[in-house]
Amino acid sequence: MNPVRIVGIKHLAVHDGPGIRSTVFLKGCPLRCLWCHNPESVRPEPEIALRQGKCVGCGACAAVCSCHHVEGNLHTIDRKNCIGCGRCVEACLFDALTLYGQEMTVEAVLAEVLRDRVFYAESGGGVTVSGGEPLLHPEFCAELFEPLNAEKIPCAVDTCGEVPWKAFETVLPHTGLFLYDIKAMDSDLHRRLTGRGNERILENLRTLDETGVPIEIRMPVVPGLNDSPEEFAAAGRFLAGLRHLVGVRLLAYHAFARSKYESIGHAVTLPDVPSPSPERRETLAKILTGFGVNVLEV
Repeated sequence: MNPVRIVGIKHLAVHDGPGIRSTVFLKGCPLRCLWCHNPESVRPEPEIALRQGKCVGCGACAAVCSCHHVEGNLHTIDRKNCIGCGRCVEACLFDALTLYGQEMTVEAVLAEVLRDRVFYAESGGGVTVSGGEPLLHPEFCAELFEPLNAEKIPCAVDTCGEVPWKAFETVLPHTGLFLYDIKAMDSDLHRRLTGRGNERILENLRTLDETGVPIEIRMPVVPGLNDSPEEFAAAGRFLAGLRHLVGVRLLAYHAFARSKYESIGHAVTLPDVPSPSPERRETLAKILTGFGVNVLEV
């Protein structure tokens, strides 16, 4: 198995499935959600993040790479010619540069996540693959999960669902839980918000439910974009038909990722709206529960 590009591995994660988990973030995503809070994971190629506040203007990066230009307090990167080799990151002594997209083998990732095995046993946790979209790399996920299954460590996939069904089939024998995103029910709205329609996403969700694997739905709540009563009623009707739904988790939008966009040179697409209030999320939750759908924490 060839290595894949990893954005990072989060240890002691508590929001990516039951218990304490290690979450492996893979690079590349088929969607372009306006509110994406992991923009560094969207593009498949490696990227260098620059945090201007940590740069002291020493020029060490420029000494090893001509893509860096440091003049006084201004540090710029020629991103058109940057290949993300990471030499500049190694040269930086002040943690101003980060490489997103380090290549790692299954064996290297496995060794990293097994450092947390004691926490899995104590908390009922395990390993989650996320992204980006992990099912763009289904063979890698399956090869990672197989030895974890052998050690009875639970494995979960956090997916947007916009992949061929074959990708699900590859990981299904090794996956105990799917965390599945629902961004919007109306396909035209979904296309405006994410760049693609949702027909394949919903069809994959129906097919996944038929396999009997537990599914947790995750719905981002972005005020004024996807939080209309009509949208949530449509979601309630659809989700009520799933037989293996563990529940729905409403994820409150926030704009904390703005600095991430700026650090990697991406245009900031975050909507200029506030986070939804607890009262608003409670109202939306009641719409779902009205259809008999279980809502997990509000």
